[in-house]
Amino acid sequence: MLRVHSILQTQSKTRLVGANCPGIISAIGKCRIGFQPLPCFLPGNIGVVAKSGTLSYETVASLTRAGLGQSLCISMGGDVLAGTNFVDALQIFENDPDTEGIILVGEIGGTAEIDAAEWIRDYHRRTSNPKPIMALVGGLEAPPGRIMGHAGAWAAPGEPDARAKYKALQDAGAVLVNHPEKFGEGMKALLSTTSRRPSIQSVSGSQSQKRGFHTARRTPSGVQNRDNLLNRAQRRNLYIKQHQAFDILKSESIPVHNTVDPDDEFTLSISVDRSALSPCVVASPTIDEDMTLALSRKFPFSYANPDFSKDGSLIPSITSHLHLPDNARGGLQNLIEKLWHIFKEKEAFVLETRASLTPGGRFEVHGAHFGFDDAAYRSSGRQEEIHKLRNKDEEVPEEVEAEKDGIVYVKLQGEGSIGTLVNGAGLAMNTVDALTLHGGHCANFLDTGGKATSETVKSSFRIICSDPRVKAIFVNIFGGLTRCDMIAEGVILAFRDLDMKVPVVVRLRGTNEEAGQKMIAESGLPLHAFDSFEDAARKVISLARQS
Repeated sequence: MLRVHSILQTQSKTRLVGANCPGIISAIGKCRIGFQPLPCFLPGNIGVVAKSGTLSYETVASLTRAGLGQSLCISMGGDVLAGTNFVDALQIFENDPDTEGIILVGEIGGTAEIDAAEWIRDYHRRTSNPKPIMALVGGLEAPPGRIMGHAGAWAAPGEPDARAKYKALQDAGAVLVNHPEKFGEGMKALLSTTSRRPSIQSVSGSQSQKRGFHTARRTPSGVQNRDNLLNRAQRRNLYIKQHQAFDILKSESIPVHNTVDPDDEFTLSISVDRSALSPCVVASPTIDEDMTLALSRKFPFSYANPDFSKDGSLIPSITSHLHLPDNARGGLQNLIEKLWHIFKEKEAFVLETRASLTPGGRFEVHGAHFGFDDAAYRSSGRQEEIHKLRNKDEEVPEEVEAEKDGIVYVKLQGEGSIGTLVNGAGLAMNTVDALTLHGGHCANFLDTGGKATSETVKSSFRIICSDPRVKAIFVNIFGGLTRCDMIAEGVILAFRDLDMKVPVVVRLRGTNEEAGQKMIAESGLPLHAFDSFEDAARKVISLARQS
């Protein structure tokens, strides 16, 4: 994707939506590019931009139930590098005569929400009658340093956590909610208190979504809390041990030494700048935990044509920021060039080092934390030598087991008594957030992805129940592309096959939701069906406390 963006930046005629997203849809009939579940949409006046696919479906469905509908829905996607960001979408909504209200759905990772908050603050300052803006941020309860399903749902050094994003958006004037089902009635209330009124009838006639070749229904054929800069355990991407990182550094003739006076150290990393859509050097003149966030600075550079010359602009700027003497530029250039070679050739997403300049003028590395994108191995067998460094015996057994079935499972620490089973990373994060806000204690994060079939549901139940802390399970599924009746059948079959004793609360919304809820209610099993998240949350928390 770094390569794709470097090419996109050479032209002005092509825009990327996503990647890793459902696409873009005008519910009033102007376009549809992607795979959105059409039954959730209704022609209307609300613009939606979201990182999460499932949370965007929930948002759209809430607006549809409230009778507001949607004008334009833009997916930012959950990748590290987004082709269209929140500010791009907000600018479109501001000038779109079909849009009367705006909804933004964010999550952990990157700074796009902070950029959006700054735009919203400026918009309110320069506009006498601004369109109402609502927002949600997923991942308030995400453990520091973990990748929460989406490829981009992790915070790099110096990036804000979800709570900082929530506060920034709220302070800027957006109305925050804790669950997407609250968007519909909330936006209706906001519109009723302004001079803006939704005129749904005016757009729901001749301009309604036409079902053409791509939309016709067919019958299918057959700033994070950094506990330790160099000690994080993320999944979905592979972190190697420090001694393994040292071996890679040595192969590039980079001197390493385990001990040094911390006062002489600085941090130097190669990572991704999500705003500049390019690789970057991240540098801080200190490793002091309280100061790193304030002094850490990103230095983006070109993927296609990086200029690491000591007389260019990059190396002198980093040298000055690190408070190094000018005669250290050559050595710094050599170190950064070799780190960039490792980053690019081995498909890393972050190379973090602690280093120092010795009295003899030599750069040494004293700590290293290297993360690699293991999708390269899983998708096409690339980087096998890096993947072989992984030791699954040292990882959480449940997480390794879930990985076999394409399930993302994160075991949460503490007194968690509620197991969660959700389809979609953003929705799974929000489920944990909302249950915690209601007084519940979640034992895990679990994202079945787009594979909420009977087999993945069964595997998910088995993994969740292997945790003795779990007293009740909350299944929160939004049937967008997957039908709720099919999901309900999978839940019932899995419950019976596993002879489960733990009570299960099932919340099904989306396509064929009434049929799915009816199947759960009539199953004769200790399954409790709800359509309201609030009601379902209260029930599962009550069951967990009773057990």
